[in-house]
Amino acid sequence: MIISALSFLAGLLLVQQFSALPDSQWLIAGGIVAGIMAWLRYWRGLFFVMGVLWAIVFAMLALADRLPESLEGIDIPVRGIISGLPERDEKRTRFDFIITDPVQKLPSRLRLSWYYPDQQIKAGQHWSITVRLKRPHGSLNPGGFDYERWLFIEGIGATGYVRPYPKPVLLGRDSAWTSISVWRQSITDHLSQTLSDRPNIALIKALTIGDGDSITQNQWEVFRKTGTTHLVVISGSHIGLVAGLVYFLALKLWARTGFLAWSPQRVAAVAAMLVAVFYAGLAGFSVPTQRSVIMLAIVMFAIFNQRNIRPFNTLAVALFAVLIIDPLAVLAAGFWLSFLAVSIIVYVIAGRLGKPGYFVEIMKINWATSVGLSPLLLFFFQQVSVCSPLANFIAVPVISLLVVPLSLLSMFLMFISPFLASKLFFVVDTVLQGLWWLLAHLAELPVATINHVQPSVWALLFAIPGILLLLAPAGIPARWLSLVMFLPLVFTESKQPGEGDINMTLLDVGQGLSVVVQTANHWLVYDTGAKFSAESDLGQSVLLPFLRLQGAGKIDKLIVSHGDNDHIGGAASLMRGLPTEQVLTSVPKLLSDYSPVKCEAGQSWLWDKVKFTILSPPQVNASENDNSCVLKIQSEYGAVLLTGDIEEAAESWLVKSYGNHLQANVLIAPHHGSMTSSTAGFLQAVQPEYVLIPAGYKNQFGHPHPDVLLRYQQIKAKWLISADSGAITVSMFDSAWVVKSLRDTESKYWNNK
Repeated sequence: MIISALSFLAGLLLVQQFSALPDSQWLIAGGIVAGIMAWLRYWRGLFFVMGVLWAIVFAMLALADRLPESLEGIDIPVRGIISGLPERDEKRTRFDFIITDPVQKLPSRLRLSWYYPDQQIKAGQHWSITVRLKRPHGSLNPGGFDYERWLFIEGIGATGYVRPYPKPVLLGRDSAWTSISVWRQSITDHLSQTLSDRPNIALIKALTIGDGDSITQNQWEVFRKTGTTHLVVISGSHIGLVAGLVYFLALKLWARTGFLAWSPQRVAAVAAMLVAVFYAGLAGFSVPTQRSVIMLAIVMFAIFNQRNIRPFNTLAVALFAVLIIDPLAVLAAGFWLSFLAVSIIVYVIAGRLGKPGYFVEIMKINWATSVGLSPLLLFFFQQVSVCSPLANFIAVPVISLLVVPLSLLSMFLMFISPFLASKLFFVVDTVLQGLWWLLAHLAELPVATINHVQPSVWALLFAIPGILLLLAPAGIPARWLSLVMFLPLVFTESKQPGEGDINMTLLDVGQGLSVVVQTANHWLVYDTGAKFSAESDLGQSVLLPFLRLQGAGKIDKLIVSHGDNDHIGGAASLMRGLPTEQVLTSVPKLLSDYSPVKCEAGQSWLWDKVKFTILSPPQVNASENDNSCVLKIQSEYGAVLLTGDIEEAAESWLVKSYGNHLQANVLIAPHHGSMTSSTAGFLQAVQPEYVLIPAGYKNQFGHPHPDVLLRYQQIKAKWLISADSGAITVSMFDSAWVVKSLRDTESKYWNNK
């Protein structure tokens, strides 16, 4: 069963590497191959082919439920119901909307934003609204969050926003008895009232109903550095531990009743399963909790039927069941981390001689999972928490055995005795404050985390036998060889440009700008994208993951061209995440906390035989856009010109001041390709071979303007738009410029093309 499940998994994985799905006739050919393998009883090959076929069919059905291109950008009246808990920030409320009365061919599930709503938006409400939609689309960057993949996994076929007119109409609301979403909304409303003065209300909401929307960026950072993120949201570990606690209590209590018509094991299995389903319901049956319930159901079914459980066979059945129900689970890092964690625990506990005490066993599990998961953590996040074993040794029992049970009990008491519930919540809040104090201090340690370049798949595969050998029983000889198998992970290095070469990446940050330039020994960042809210900005979500993926240990120079949000928004998060040697900007007052230097024409420096020169501004201009720091990067092979948001006035000054010295092989389009920039005289002076245009998908400004694209065409320049291309990389190869688009080289079948 184990090999069959892994073969099925391999088939699913193969399909997820496709850039496009095969035509339907290939399904017929695959069915014939599967039939032949079944006739020959070649079961492993059969399971592999069935995995491929099931992944293709499932993906085809999911892609068919997407918004037709003809319906993008127009007003569409719809009726439906709000599913799940809405997410709120200072500007908007976001929610999933399930269409109940489709007028046109629309996806069944939408992801909508309602800006500055004048009504309370809650789960389970039925609305008649007018929306403006677009197909699933998101930024595509190396190391960054693939929003399109997330939408695909969640079954969301379009995103958009609610139009203020015609005025939205509330049609009604579901009952809490018929809707899990309404039930969760009622609980979160009561929690907000009961815990309004508690500092850890966000954590209590996350641990009781899986609502992590209120957890701050700083809190997530501490949990990430201490390796305790899995404890903050309702995950497989929570459900397993709560179900295990209920199983143990039910087993002992039922045995004491003396009523043995039903065996204590069966009663305990049923009780544990019911509690697990209930707890998963509190979390809205999120994808991770669904996987946990399926795995737990397999185990409890075996116990109920009094079957002899072989741990790895049970795990294989659970894996097979999860993949049949949700073949897209393989796209989530949580799937791999949860199954590997359970496998490691089974490997180090099951079948071993001797019975260590509770604390010894907990330390053993902590050590095993910390070491065993480190290769995957490096692969997915390029970071490993060194203090994770200690943090989890303390936090796991505190959260699982104290905080979660007391929080759930208090949650029930809210509806019966609010006074008693508030007293219990006070205890929970006090415990969490103490735990937070410890985790915050651990996160501040200089060696709390290790950042490393992403290892290759081959290094990851080489580390697997190393993990098995390292965690093998003490009697196994030559366990030290496991350290040798970890060496490819340790000595993975990123490709660096040579002396005089440039690697430049225009990151896909929507309607904004961020460029990363690497020379042989230095890193420069030009602009940082936008800030959307107090807890969300592109410095955190795009720049830092990209730089960590590339192995950047620090930023030698950060240039913020000017003060517009779409250029400066991510600067603070970026500098919190990586040491920054110097900040250069035209708006030093906005970055006064970082001792910035004002950028002025004439500033220059030399890095690794590459010259960097600030060409503008010469002085304060009337327009904020024209005050942008203009940077020219010159190597022996050619030049790159970064222009910020300059417009016609600044372009004319540059042409007058520098003339043909503006010439560059690659131009970052001024002001996102707006009509007020990229004048004919400026383009004639620069004469770029490539123009890279940082513009958002279907942006409200209409960038790049068609007339500007015509000007690029007239000078015979090749142009690429970040919205269509994803991140765009410019590098040197054999003394020639090489321009690559991430959507051309790395996109998958679910990415919008």
